Amino acid sequence: MAIFTRMGAIRNQDPGIPEAQELVEELRGCITERYYTCTREILRCLGQMYAAGDEMTQNIDRAGGPGTAEFAHRAIEIYCAD
Repeated sequence: MAIFTRMGAIRNQDPGIPEAQELVEELRGCITERYYTCTREILRCLGQMYAAGDEMTQNIDRAGGPGTAEFAHRAIEIYCAD
């Protein structure tokens, strides 16, 4: 959740800014290190889940503020498009 807290601090900016993209890379690395290899395809699916409006969205928004989950989703989409 610490990564989402940091995303929340920049959630009103463009999700393509370098800082946002670095946070997505950090998130991907954290998932890979702790759980499973997080491919771009898996990361894209996770991003969609983050913004789906359920408990996961609420938890992320609680960590970073309202709109953080949607910001993370958009930042992940940009990251995965490369």
